[in-house]
Parts: sequence; C-alpha cells; structure tokens
Amino acid sequence: MEEIRKRERHLSFGKVFLASLLAVVAGSVVSGLFWLGLFSSISSLMQSETVAVPEEAVLHIDLAENLVDAPSRNPMSQLDFATMSVGRQLTLYNALRAIEAAQSDDRIKGIYINLAGAGTAEVAAIEELRQAILDFKAASGKFVVAYNSVYSQWGYYLATAADRIYIEPEGSFEWAGMSMSTLFFKGLIDKLGVEMTILRPTACKYKSAVEPFFRTDMSPENREQTQALADNMWGVLKAAVSEARGIDTAELDRLADNLEVMLPQEALEHKFVDSLMYVDQVVETMKTDYDLSDVELVSLGDYASTLTFDVDNLTAPKVAIVYAGGMVLDGSGPDDNIYSEDFSQTLQKAIDDDDIAAVVVRVNSPGGSALAADIIWRQMELLRDKKPVIISMGQTAASGGYYISAPADAIVADRTTLTGSIGVYGQLPAFGKALEQKLGITYDAVTTNSHSDAASGMKPLNDAEYAAVMRGVDRVYARFTALVAEGRNLPIEKVLDLAGGRVWTGVEAQQVGLVDTCGGLKAALAVAIDKAGLGDNYRIVELTDEMTGLMAVLSSLNVKVREQITARNELGDLYDEYRRVESMIGRRGVYAMMPYVFRFGDR
Repeated sequence: MEEIRKRERHLSFGKVFLASLLAVVAGSVVSGLFWLGLFSSISSLMQSETVAVPEEAVLHIDLAENLVDAPSRNPMSQLDFATMSVGRQLTLYNALRAIEAAQSDDRIKGIYINLAGAGTAEVAAIEELRQAILDFKAASGKFVVAYNSVYSQWGYYLATAADRIYIEPEGSFEWAGMSMSTLFFKGLIDKLGVEMTILRPTACKYKSAVEPFFRTDMSPENREQTQALADNMWGVLKAAVSEARGIDTAELDRLADNLEVMLPQEALEHKFVDSLMYVDQVVETMKTDYDLSDVELVSLGDYASTLTFDVDNLTAPKVAIVYAGGMVLDGSGPDDNIYSEDFSQTLQKAIDDDDIAAVVVRVNSPGGSALAADIIWRQMELLRDKKPVIISMGQTAASGGYYISAPADAIVADRTTLTGSIGVYGQLPAFGKALEQKLGITYDAVTTNSHSDAASGMKPLNDAEYAAVMRGVDRVYARFTALVAEGRNLPIEKVLDLAGGRVWTGVEAQQVGLVDTCGGLKAALAVAIDKAGLGDNYRIVELTDEMTGLMAVLSSLNVKVREQITARNELGDLYDEYRRVESMIGRRGVYAMMPYVFRFGDR
C-alpha cells in the first residue's frame, strides 16, 4: 500500500508540475503576443504618411500644431495610450527651416496664418516664428494672409507679420495689456501645519522662487521686477503692432486702457484688421487677389517632414544644436529635463566628434539644482576649450539656466526671453507639527550629538543649524556670481549689482551686459558659423540623447499612466503648478531657480 501511495503522490506531483509548466509557457506566450501586438501597433502608429506638396500650395501656419522648443528625449512622448493615437511635435528649428525653404520653393505660393488653436508655443517661439515669416516676405515677395475668429494678443502679434489680417464677423478680439501672475500657497501650508524654513542670502532680495511658500503676495522687490518684465514684453508687442499697422503706441495704450477693441467691428475701425470675413470669403479673396486656381493648404509640420538634407554637403563640418530644456536636476533621468549626468554625456559627444566645428546650446530652463548646474558648467567649459559654443536662449534661461550659459563664447536671447535671476535659495519643510495635529502621528529620536537630527524633516532648524546651512547657501551664491563675472568678463561689483535674483528680459539683459545680442535660434547659428570660420561650407545637425527600444516604451507607460489618466486630466491648466508645488515641498539642498513660473494673463 505504501508503494502505491508513493506512486500516487509522484503522479499527483507530476500532474501539478506539468500543469504549472504549461501555465507558465502559456502565460509567456500570451505575454509575448501582447507585447508583440503592442509594439506592432505602436510601430504602425508612429510610421508617418508620405506627404505630397501640391504644385500650387499655400503654407498653413497654426500654433495648434504643437510647436515645441526642443524634441522630446522620448520618441513615444506623443503616444496617447487612452486613444492609441500619436500626436506630432514640430520643433522650432524645423519650423524655421521649413519657412526658409518655402522662400525658394516654387510650389509654395504664400503663407496662410490661421490660428485655430492656442497650441503649446511659448512667446519667444512666437517671436522667432514671426521674424521668420517677415524674412519669408522680404526674400520671396510672396503673400502672407492671416485669418482667425478669435485673436489673443500674442496670436495677433504673430498675425501682424501678414500683409492682410482678417477676422470672422462674429468673432472676438483681445487688446487689454499685459498681466503676469502667480499663485501663493502660504495659506494652504499654514492649514496643513507644515513649517517652512527659508534659506536665502540677504543680497538675493529679488530671488522670489520661495515667496509663494511664505508670503500671500509679491514682495516690493518682486513686484518691481515683475512690473518691469510685463512693461518690457508689452513694449515688444506694441512696437510690432505699431510698425505693422501704423498705429501710434500711445494710442495703443489708450485703446487698451479703455477696452475699446474687443469686437471685430472695433478692430476694423481702429485698423487692427483689414476686413471682416468668413473663412470661405477669405479663400475666395486669396484665389482672386493672388491668381490661384485653388487654395490647397499644406501644414507647416507636413511641409517640414518633406524636407531633405543636401547630400552634396554631407562631408562639410557640422554645427551641432544641443537642447537644454526643463529643470536642471541631479544625476540621470528618463524625462525631458536637464539631468547633469545625461546632459554632460551629450556635451562630451560634441567634444569627441571632430566633425563638429561649433555648438549652439539652446537653453530653455528656469534652473534647478545648483550642484547639477555646476557639473554642467564644468562640461561647458571643457567644450568651449575645444570649439566655439554659442547659447541660444528660448523663453526662459534663468538662474540655473543662466549658470550653465555663462561660460559660452556668446549669448543670444530673444527679446522676450526671461533670463538672469542670478541667485540661490534653500528651503527645508518640517512636517512634525502637521503630522501630529492632522494625523496624530508623533516623532521622537535619540541622538549622539547636538544636531544629529537636524535634517530629519520633522522639526524646524534652530539658530545654530540655520547658520550652518546658510554657510553653504552663501558659498554657492558667491561661486555663481564669480562664474558669471568670469564668463561675461564683467567686474564682480557689476555682477553683484545685476544679480540678487533679479529677472531680466532679453532686451534688458543685452543693455546690462548679461547677453551679447537679441535674436533667435537662426541668429545664434549664424554667430556659431562665423566664429568657427565656416563660410558657406557647413551643415547643421541636432545632437540629442534620445531613448530607444523598451526603455522608451516603459518610460512612456510610467509617465503617461500617471499624467494622462490621473492628475493632468483632473487639474487641466493647473497641472504644471501642481507638479511645481509637489517638487518644491519635497526639495532639499541649494537651488538656483527662477522666481517662479510666470503665468501670462493674455494667453
């Protein structure tokens, strides 16, 4: 009987083992088929269709095309897992390149600016796009027409590059001036019971990145600099409208103060637009006025995708564009921020590539970790020792963004760029009181020395601990200002006068010596070509650190599920503010960060 039982147990084990093995194999096959199907679906989605440009085409420019300053490191960043559809990003460089190519393309008869959506374009990108359209007109003599049903102020700014501006008769027009605002969270922090310790050098009176966490409104210094920024950006907009439409700037202010231009008829009466029309009437007018048999539109993105590189120029020296966009952070990471380790490796590629004769670093960053900025600063120094390095500043190149720009041979900023903010700060939240009062959780500890638990995050710093931490903050500020003085060849006294965390527009920064000239990405490329002595023998390449394969898929899954299905859908336009608060409260160390992300009241 015992022998029979043993055989039965062996048979039973064998059945269970075989069933388990079959389950594992089946599971592996199903999993493999799932991933194969997912990759196949993604691959088919991401394959772009071939675009045919008609022989009589009109280039269509719409900010809803998702115009971005830099390409995403993750090629799958535009994949929406909820709909399994792929959006397309149009980088500013490719947009500018397409408009320039259209000048000499006989198939492109003109440009139609129709702003159907707000899109993602920043003000500085709109400024560069507008200049490219003006260059298109001057070089080609071709027409440019703008039409929209609703004009925001910066949308209208772009439209003023057109020969004629039309508006839908029942649309709306905005002309009310500039506002810049932020949200303050002190009341919320007080309600939560979190105690914030702010570490800011006395000299950094304009460094207001932490003001939302200990004030309920702007400090006098912050209000002073913010008012100056708003006035300067409003000045850029007014000057463009005045030149394009022949309206005196004083009259433009008067109209804004009295809200006299809100309706299409009012925009027509005050010469902001040329006529009130519906879209079909605009199409017929273009056909008649410009002798077109039909108006066949090709989007800027589609047209850019058809451009090829000159095969006869493949051996020419390269001018590389390197993108530095997002927050400056320590180490390595999967998203579109400037990680010190990853970005340093990209710069090292530029150093090692003997075919690269010059480098343009496109900076669009409010700053971040002072340590990460210093690591990148060193790598920029090493790059500059080998070849010319030019900075092209986008919408924001402030604080840590300016820190990494300082070593360059030249700095080119857009007029509406927000830059400077030469200053640092630290902050340490203490959660002990909040945990006890809100959740009944208490904290206790044993220590070997007087301040062993100073960094516990449970209690505020005492005077001795505060003084010790401030030594590090002051040291970072001294180094930051010294590096700016060295990089910009300015006396340290002048740098200290310009620093203190103050933010400047590109126009102001040029006047005080923090940048060399105002212009866009194309202007920075021209400076790089000139400094490298390349003449007409060069080719432009984009040097990126793009994730590939499974890493890109997994990164997208992680980010997309969290952003698209949860917080982003719930918070909408406030999502970026939420992410900022989330990261700020949990931050330790010394940061070189712009005062805060400005919210433009007219966008």
